Amino acid sequence: MKQGQEVYCPYCGNKAEYVDSAEIYGKSYGMVYLCRPCDAYVGVHDGTDTPLGRLANRDLRRWRNRAHAAFDPLWQQGRYRRRRNDAYAWLAGKMGLTKEETHIAMFDVEQCKQVIQIMDNERRNPNV
Repeated sequence: MKQGQEVYCPYCGNKAEYVDSAEIYGKSYGMVYLCRPCDAYVGVHDGTDTPLGRLANRDLRRWRNRAHAAFDPLWQQGRYRRRRNDAYAWLAGKMGLTKEETHIAMFDVEQCKQVIQIMDNERRNPNV
C-alpha cells in the first residue's frame, strides 16, 4: 500500500495514517489521512496523496458542513452559478484572505462561523 505524505494531526501532533476511507465510512471512497485517537481525518485529491485540506475532528467537520451549506448555494444556483472559483474569490475578499487560502476544507471553526455570518449578511443585503 502507498505510504502517503507526512501529514500531522493538528490536535495531538501525531502523524496521521494513510488509509482507505472504508475504515471510516464502511465503503471505499478513496484514501484519507486519519488520526484515530482524535477521530480526525481528511480526504485526498483524486489520484494523488495530497490532502484536500486539514484534518478535522467531529466538531470541525460539523462546522465545515454548515459553512458549505451556507456558501455553496452562491455558486450552485446563485449569483456565481457554476463558477465556483469566482464565488471563492468573492469570499476571499470578504474574509480578507488570498484566493489560495480560501477553501472551506482549510478553515478552522472560527473561519467557518465567519463564512456563515458573511452568507447570512449576503442573504439579508445582497447588493452590499
